[in-house]
Amino acid sequence: MRLSWLRILPVWIFLGWGMTLSAGAAEVVFKPIAKGVYAYVGPITDRTPENLGLNNNIGLIDTQKGWVMVDSGAGDLSAKALFDASQKIKAQPVVAVVNLGSQDHRWLGNHYLAQKGAKIYAYRKSVQTQTSMFDQLQSSLVKKVPALKDTQMKTADVVLNQAQNPFSIGGVEMQLNYYGDAHFPGDSVLWLPQQKVLFTGDVVYVDRMLGIHPWSNVVTWLQAYNDMRALPAKVIVPGHGQVTNWQQADAETGAYLRKLVDTMTEEAENFSGVSAAVKANENWPEFQHLKHYDSWHKRNLNRAYLQIESGL
Repeated sequence: MRLSWLRILPVWIFLGWGMTLSAGAAEVVFKPIAKGVYAYVGPITDRTPENLGLNNNIGLIDTQKGWVMVDSGAGDLSAKALFDASQKIKAQPVVAVVNLGSQDHRWLGNHYLAQKGAKIYAYRKSVQTQTSMFDQLQSSLVKKVPALKDTQMKTADVVLNQAQNPFSIGGVEMQLNYYGDAHFPGDSVLWLPQQKVLFTGDVVYVDRMLGIHPWSNVVTWLQAYNDMRALPAKVIVPGHGQVTNWQQADAETGAYLRKLVDTMTEEAENFSGVSAAVKANENWPEFQHLKHYDSWHKRNLNRAYLQIESGL
């Protein structure tokens, strides 16, 4: 397939990408999305022993020095699966890993890849959150994937401090941008200006419902999305779901966050109370097609209302 076609392919062409299973273990497959850029698209189900916690998306960038991996997986075993998959494309070292956030499957593979010689890059607030939440994240992960129990904490060698952090590795220009706290404090995105590819981490979810945790910030998440939206991306790799474009990201993340903030702000200003606010908004049909809607939507309403109420 000619590279130029990638810019006009419909979204459905990316469906079915991701993990296959071999003898009960995760076999990761990276697929090309632009010249020298690849993506692994994980399943939109939960973490399981079979997928080794790799139910998210991971990037791979070919440079003159070797591979740059975008996020490192959920621990040593999942990082090994990612590393092995990179070598099937081209036998070269993974020279760097760029962490986009602090959720387990975005960075707990750092230790394995660092042992392979990779230098770890991350935004400073991501590093702070990783350090403070390591024990909690590791404990929760091991309950679902016991084989990851021996994972060791490894944070960034290169800590980036600005809201926009341009750098180059092996002749490829990159920019790690922080627009505001989202799913986790310190969530950031990686922009490849030459290829017009955007790795959003957990700022964008498609195909499945995003989740508001107690440590998420729904208001700044919406602001971060709106600011990031100015990037002229042609190919978007979300944190979860198929490789996509702005149209789908707007419909399934941007619109949901906007409605969540606007509606729960109005409910809080009217002193509705959290139970009444959730009950009045439990059915949003335009988002019911998203996987995990039934388990996450009411929880999102509850947490958004309480966050917004506390800030009024």
